[in-house]
Amino acid sequence: MLNGGLVALRASLDQLKPSERKVAEYILENPKEIVKYSVQKLAELSGVSEATIVRLSKTLNMTGYQDLKLRVAGDLTSNVPTGTYEEIKMGGSIESIMQAVSNNNKQSIQDTLSVLSDTEVERAAIALSAARKIDIYGVGASAVIAADVYQKFSRINWWCQAYTDFHAQLTSAGSLTKKDVAFGISYSGQTEDIINSLSEAKKQGATIITLTKFGTSPVAELGDIRLFTSSVEQSIRSGAMASRIAQLNVVDILFITIASRQQDKVIPLLEKTRIAVSRTKRT
Repeated sequence: MLNGGLVALRASLDQLKPSERKVAEYILENPKEIVKYSVQKLAELSGVSEATIVRLSKTLNMTGYQDLKLRVAGDLTSNVPTGTYEEIKMGGSIESIMQAVSNNNKQSIQDTLSVLSDTEVERAAIALSAARKIDIYGVGASAVIAADVYQKFSRINWWCQAYTDFHAQLTSAGSLTKKDVAFGISYSGQTEDIINSLSEAKKQGATIITLTKFGTSPVAELGDIRLFTSSVEQSIRSGAMASRIAQLNVVDILFITIASRQQDKVIPLLEKTRIAVSRTKRT
């Protein structure tokens, strides 16, 4: 069943143009009603043009209003709640902190499944499998994700490197070719270092894969293949913590997709590295 309409609307709300935001807010306030409305009726009730509703649907990476309406309907009939993030209260009990952090992490993963395209995951797996070299770019919190990607790919003997320093990123990007992939990670999609590094890699003809939060952003716009996560940012960085878990989950999905299609090659390599590590256990 199609779903993810409400998740996509919430995730993109702050990035929408005023007219698009107006109709998005109307849909979020009246989800049960709008699934019965035509585009003409929704335009009339929300006070925007029909073209604005179509543009909003396209902005959300949907084919049109009918697609958006079907996804909202799917959300309403799903047993999984959406958008229920908790603020972590400083000074609260350990039990309340445990519950809030765990809930936000689980919710972020569930919401990400609504906005992560299986088609884009497949395209990313194919591009990475065919790459001569893979550059992975991430700074700050995204450097942790970049390191995880590197650790996984290096275990299957792929030529890859994670760069967390801008000058190192840019230097490597300048030597990429059409046979290579640059994988840029930025939750916000606004990180200048990642934008500049991916821009240079794109000039060299490399395939660009991006991992950002859902919606339009400078980093995502550079992507030939776009992977999205969804997480609601709250104060004291609770949203950022949840987004990190969602990003790691996407990396796991991507890696297992690759491994499942190349079992004969990948499984022996994973076993080889497992044995090598087990032989060097520290006492």
